[in-house]
Amino acid sequence: MDTNKKPIIQFNSFQFHYFSQAEPTLHDINLTICEGEKVLIVGPSGSGKSTLGNCLNGLIPFAYKGEIEGSLKINGRETREMNIFELSKMVGTVLQDADGQFIGLTVGEDIAFALENDCVDQGKMKEAVQKVADMVDMGNLLKSSPFELSGGQKQRVSFAGVMVDDVDILLFDEPLANLDPATGKTAIDLIDHVWKELGKTVVIIEHRLEDVLYRDVDRIVVVNDGRIAADMSPDELIAADILPGMGIREPLYATALKYAGVRVTPEMRPGRMETLRIDLVKEAVQKWALSRVPDREVNNRPDILAAEHLSFQYTKKRRILKDINFHIREGEMVSIVGTNGAGKSTLAKVICGFVTEDEGRLLYEGEDLKGKTIKERSRMIGFVMQNPNQMICKPMIYDEVALGLRIRGVDEAETEKRVEKALKICGLAPFKKWPISALSFGQKKRVTIASALVLDPKILILDEPTAGQDFHHYTEIMEFLKSLNSEGVTIIMITHDMHLMLEYTPHAIVISDGQKIGDATSAEILTNETITEQANLKITSLYELAVACGVENPEGFVQNFIDYERGLRHA
Repeated sequence: MDTNKKPIIQFNSFQFHYFSQAEPTLHDINLTICEGEKVLIVGPSGSGKSTLGNCLNGLIPFAYKGEIEGSLKINGRETREMNIFELSKMVGTVLQDADGQFIGLTVGEDIAFALENDCVDQGKMKEAVQKVADMVDMGNLLKSSPFELSGGQKQRVSFAGVMVDDVDILLFDEPLANLDPATGKTAIDLIDHVWKELGKTVVIIEHRLEDVLYRDVDRIVVVNDGRIAADMSPDELIAADILPGMGIREPLYATALKYAGVRVTPEMRPGRMETLRIDLVKEAVQKWALSRVPDREVNNRPDILAAEHLSFQYTKKRRILKDINFHIREGEMVSIVGTNGAGKSTLAKVICGFVTEDEGRLLYEGEDLKGKTIKERSRMIGFVMQNPNQMICKPMIYDEVALGLRIRGVDEAETEKRVEKALKICGLAPFKKWPISALSFGQKKRVTIASALVLDPKILILDEPTAGQDFHHYTEIMEFLKSLNSEGVTIIMITHDMHLMLEYTPHAIVISDGQKIGDATSAEILTNETITEQANLKITSLYELAVACGVENPEGFVQNFIDYERGLRHA
């Protein structure tokens, strides 16, 4: 913290207790953020980091009721003595779910909303809206509907909507949650640009630490169990080695350094890949690379799913899938990756029979799926959507998991046996008689997986299985899917998560603009600059570290890291 700058946010012995909860969520928070600082707040799910953000923007106590102790001052004023309107003039919030933030029917109307509330003259309003829209590269889309935009564009509109009011503090709540890797980089660039150009105070709440550290931040505040566990510069925090113990994923290059036997210190500037002192780590990284023998498993099983010249279009003018060919073997774990709108989810819909291909064919164990109904396919192929709330239709867990069997007329004794087995596999056996409403998001996700597994499918397709999950919950879900895979279920995941792709899926299929542009190991894909650029992916920092250190085979280095880590996890 720069002692010469004026404090703009001051928590002093601050505590907050939701009326609906038995224990306080925030305890004894002492934190000062100064004008013009850029601060990242990280922490596992349930740590209190989002509650901290809600205290800043006034949702606490105005929307979420509870008891406040201690002091929170913004610009020298106690927040509890202000109303939400006054706070909104100081703190602008960009939410994780951009759709939930839209009010206007067009981009221009949405950006102008705050100015219309203030009865700003129309001429000045148009000028201000155009100015901020241009700043976020949305100046040509002012007449478009927000709901027609891509995820990254939606976020830019939300961004412009808070900037137009000229607030002092910009708060970003999980800005990367729904974005593909390259769009996420653009979002971090945009935040960085506004921070530097306009001198705003920026607070980012996010668990994708490495992705935020693509650009500089002044400090990282770690929240754990409702308390501040650390408040350090990025260099100090990465060197301190406290993140893994709290269930927070440290940058991959930092983990690789530790595997190579490097004692990471702040002097190495390890907070960002761009600042890392390569001269201090080069020798150790090269030595470790040479000491590793690749551990390659070859899957020689027959194909379980294959696409031959598959094409699909919703309308004659717009072809979504174009001549897709792939082969997936029994027992594989496969990632389907690519930019938002590339056709990944449409491919899953074609496989499940929700829509029918226009050309080509799909083969399941060598048999053409043409003519197979959704009901027939669901015995072979289970599908789990990103948001479990869109799949669940029964109030009780048991009834939800039993639904597919009951629809098929399976007798109750057999249904009970199969439901109990699926619940046990998914770690939900103790909650058999619980209502769905009592479950966490992650537990609801498991219910939807159990509902698919109860039909005993050989393939499970999951759309963004780890979206919005911290590293602890992410690992929990992925290890669970790995255990299913070891039981013989072929797992196909549509994902934006490059960590997931590298760690858990040896095989990756890349879709860009409806075409397959890559089909190889995950390490090969994420070390191929042409494919990553074309598909809005991101070259892994492991590759960047290997290249910077002069490792002869950077792709092999990435694969060795994955194999080594997998070995540690299952040791």
